[in-house]
Amino acid sequence: MNIENSKKIILSIILISIILILLIIYMLNTNSNDEISLESLTVAGNDVESNTIENLTIEEEVEGEKIAIHIIGEVKKEGIVYLEKGSRIVDAIKEAGGATKEADLSQINLAYELQDGQKIYIPNKNEKISEYITRSSGNNVIIEGNNSSVQTEGKENKVNINTANLNELDSLPGIGPSLAKRIIEYREENGNFKSIEELQNVKGIGDAKYSDIKDNVTV
Repeated sequence: MNIENSKKIILSIILISIILILLIIYMLNTNSNDEISLESLTVAGNDVESNTIENLTIEEEVEGEKIAIHIIGEVKKEGIVYLEKGSRIVDAIKEAGGATKEADLSQINLAYELQDGQKIYIPNKNEKISEYITRSSGNNVIIEGNNSSVQTEGKENKVNINTANLNELDSLPGIGPSLAKRIIEYREENGNFKSIEELQNVKGIGDAKYSDIKDNVTV
């Protein structure tokens, strides 16, 4: 009986040892998997953060789109200034160091929204001007008091369909407020008109209406 009891005790110890070894192996494997999961989560988190930063950078670049303006005359620093898209003449003057004491700002529409490549002239109190914004190569100029009208050498004033506002487009023959709004929406969606013929792409402007207005517009 004693021998049999001894054998039972030994077998019990062996079984308990095997169970403990298996339990330890299981626990080690579980901890290893947890570490892998944590590492995966960390990598995924870093990827999300990286993508977020990249997206923010792209948005900042879009929001920070610049235009170049040449400003001369009665400002403290004549030359090229770089402004945010949608800036006004008053912003260009500030960027040029401000107006001089001799500047006559009453002749300027300070709220006029600028476009890339324009040239602004700030007049002196002792002079009267009819032009203060030059476009393109300098042959076309925007007239004071009607900033979307263009005067070309040897031609009558015409409405610039790339800069005209709702009221100015409405003044064209056969163009009411609704059609004027469509012209502006087309311009905003597709960019500036490349030619006056492109007006025919605007819904509501057919051959007849185009014939009525083609001699009164320019780009």
